[in-house]
Amino acid sequence: MSAPRSVKRPKGLRRLERWIVGVGMGVIAFTLEKIVLRSVKKKEPDVIAPKPTTLTSKGGEVDLDDLMG
Repeated sequence: MSAPRSVKRPKGLRRLERWIVGVGMGVIAFTLEKIVLRSVKKKEPDVIAPKPTTLTSKGGEVDLDDLMG
């Protein structure tokens, strides 16, 4: 079994680069999460439309509100 290698901490530009990449990935993750949450929130259950009815009138007035209510 070999001894664990010591890992040097990144210095200078490498450290800055890793920090910028980390911040960028965080922003992308936050944005994607917001997009997904909005799409889930907008998605409402489908409202079942009432079945269409056929009315036959022989010249008289028909009040649909009384029949449908």
